[in-house]
Amino acid sequence: MKLYSFADLFAGCGGFSLGLAQSGLRGKFAIERDPMAFETFSANFIENQQSGFAFDWPAWLGKVAWDIELLLAQHKQDLVNLRGQVDVLAGGPPCQGFSFAGRRVEDDPRNLLFEKYVEVVRALQPQALILENVPGMRVAHASRNIVHLPIPGERVEKPKSFYDKLVDSLDVAGYKVEAMLVDSSRFGVPQRRSRLIAVGVRKDLCEWLDGGIGRIFVLLEDARIAQLKELGLPEAVSASSALSDLETTGREMVDCTDPESRSGFREVRYDKPTTTYQRLMQAGHRGKMDSMRLTRHRDDIRARFGRILAECRKGVRMDDESRKTYGLKKHRIYPMASDVPAPTVTTLPDDILHYCEPRILTVRESARLQSFPDWFAFKGRYTTGGERRTRECPRYTQVGNAVPPFLARAIGTAVRNLLEEVSLARSVFDEATGERPVASTA
Repeated sequence: MKLYSFADLFAGCGGFSLGLAQSGLRGKFAIERDPMAFETFSANFIENQQSGFAFDWPAWLGKVAWDIELLLAQHKQDLVNLRGQVDVLAGGPPCQGFSFAGRRVEDDPRNLLFEKYVEVVRALQPQALILENVPGMRVAHASRNIVHLPIPGERVEKPKSFYDKLVDSLDVAGYKVEAMLVDSSRFGVPQRRSRLIAVGVRKDLCEWLDGGIGRIFVLLEDARIAQLKELGLPEAVSASSALSDLETTGREMVDCTDPESRSGFREVRYDKPTTTYQRLMQAGHRGKMDSMRLTRHRDDIRARFGRILAECRKGVRMDDESRKTYGLKKHRIYPMASDVPAPTVTTLPDDILHYCEPRILTVRESARLQSFPDWFAFKGRYTTGGERRTRECPRYTQVGNAVPPFLARAIGTAVRNLLEEVSLARSVFDEATGERPVASTA
């Protein structure tokens, strides 16, 4: 099988890149603008050669945090020169402007970053592209302008979602696109996380696909089933199956020595994995795990969390009445259930309560729920607040924004198999006719 390559735009800390590399694709380069997120990416894919997922980084591209607009301004011709060397372009523009979990803003500048994604697509012309985002990308934003009352008989144009606009732009760029809502928990990720997965294939290749572009999601289901079998995982991995070896009750506690952590924080001394999922996460890990720091809750906060765990229904978001009862102002709080996948991990560490301990999760526990292996190191501050929250990407934010590697692994396998089917179909045609067909440039 051919070794296919990929590039990752809006790479964050590297969840998408890790999963694609796990599927057998080879990384070419990645673009991420936030210094802390790129520091994490660099630690795992550039500096750490032991992981086996090093990139074939082009000499002209600095191994630093890049803004995609600056990349296009300074290196567009270099991207054009890479045509034929990047088979798959992955990218997940920031989703805050589309998200139902936060405040949806029609003119959020982050919503327009997909246009830069399309510009890179035009430059590289990869065989296939992948875009991951929240389900809200497919829902048209309501305009904040004055509502126009239609004249009787007048045809009113339905507002387009950003996904619709993306598809239109990629169609002009020469790609057919299909999308599907996918739940990460079906792929071995111990977390209910619904995401919109869009896959595009260059139009000149689509004619070789049996079933057209929709073939990709047949292959994705095949990849999902094969992945669970290969990894020895059930249809759903529970939160306790993912995290029980990181519980603090009855365990030895030690000082946190992370250079990014102030003194006075504690963490559990790790013993050993006890479930199949935990053994998968521990595979390849040596030494001490990072990002194990426990939050220092006040006694009254721990008491409140304890009451919530004892009295409230687990596995569902606390309703308005329950939050009022416990004096909580936060809109989104989930007391996690132990026997089912966790709720969606977000960028806010206090959105989820541990299933049996009166505390929020550590960065490492959140990473476990995203299917990051334990050898994967996180860099930068643990969290931030105030105005910096929209401009910085500390560890909790990096994890919450990431594509779960196990989901990306299955997507990468499906896309690789799709490209193999195209290659095989074209080879059979060549042998049968004795000539090479002229690829359409439409």
